[in-house]
Amino acid sequence: MTHSSATHSSTTAAPLGLRDVNALSADAFTDYFAGVLEYSPQYAQAAAAQRPFGDAEQIAAAFRDAVQADSEDAQLRLIRAHPDLAGKAALAGELTAESAHEQASAGLDTLTPDEFAEFGRLNDAYHQKFELPYVVCVRENDKASIFEGARRRLTNTPEQERAAALHEISRIARLRVLDLIATGDGN
Repeated sequence: MTHSSATHSSTTAAPLGLRDVNALSADAFTDYFAGVLEYSPQYAQAAAAQRPFGDAEQIAAAFRDAVQADSEDAQLRLIRAHPDLAGKAALAGELTAESAHEQASAGLDTLTPDEFAEFGRLNDAYHQKFELPYVVCVRENDKASIFEGARRRLTNTPEQERAAALHEISRIARLRVLDLIATGDGN
């Protein structure tokens, strides 16, 4: 999978005000929010159709609702589009800008050799049991809670894990949307 260089990265430009977001063309809205969900700009396209938005939370809800309304197969593709935490994509520098920033915010870019090996074991166990990566909103966690959550969620059924991953993805998307919207002064 490749990531379009035309998509907005929350680390490269000033956020837009809500008025400006609502005024974007559908294509520009899709491009601006394409990085909200990993390699899945179709959800930005679905959210664009829900405008105008009254606040950033409504935009985040539009992304969540678009994912929830999608087919189970599409939801599984979305979950699988997420990288393993501290996995091969991170080592190879192949994460989206959003994922790289988020993993670094939780200290996943500075793991000890033992922590890195533990992530490898957890990632492997997730793929073996669920055929999915372990998805968690790392910006709302630290290394210890990420490890604990992975161990706990390995006891989930596949259906429970799919629901848990989609819940975490909605939390990730919400924070990414908030990063892209300027606050204050009538924006």
